[in-house]
Amino acid sequence: MTYAGKVGDVKVHVAQHPLITHKVTILRDEKTPSSIFRELIGEIVTLLAYEATREVKTVPVTVKTPVAMAEGAVMAKPDAVVIPILRAGLGMLDGMVRLMPSVQVGFLGMVRDEHTLQAKTYANRLPQDLHNHECFVLDPMLATGGTLISAIHYLIDLGATDITMICILSSPEGVAALEKEFEGTSANLTLVTAALDEKLNEKGYIIPGLGDAGDRLYGVV
Repeated sequence: MTYAGKVGDVKVHVAQHPLITHKVTILRDEKTPSSIFRELIGEIVTLLAYEATREVKTVPVTVKTPVAMAEGAVMAKPDAVVIPILRAGLGMLDGMVRLMPSVQVGFLGMVRDEHTLQAKTYANRLPQDLHNHECFVLDPMLATGGTLISAIHYLIDLGATDITMICILSSPEGVAALEKEFEGTSANLTLVTAALDEKLNEKGYIIPGLGDAGDRLYGVV
């Protein structure tokens, strides 16, 4: 994983690993069927989650092995919260909880208006108080940034101060939008992404991208 730097007040990590590059390449291919696409999403998310949780909070403990006492650490309380953004983010959930099975899971239902490119929230199921919870937001594509910006504001309003966004692909425009929106924020914001693509087209789709992640996940064309 290469640390790409700090963009405004958002830390940005871009994957530089041959396994991730290999899997993303197959993911992009329009001939890849939904069944393989779903499997690859889970595998990529688990690889990204490994780096995204590198600084997860832990507390020291002592355990008794069959032969001696051992010093170690376990994840701190309260439990971290994983938040997939519906619907495409739901396809990333298994890959995340495979690595962190003890986390709480919340949901945000958001949809982008194809004319204004603005995100609207239509459903949510989250703890009412996110103080001291580390939050991991799952969304396959950071395109215009509107969806993630709305989601982050929502979480901050609930008290979240430590938020990590995990995306498969990101656009320069989306990263810049995050930078502008959260410049000077007191929240600890991190973006972990498998690839930073070239640009957005006039419809707000990532180029070269992989198409509509939700449609490809669930077989809707």
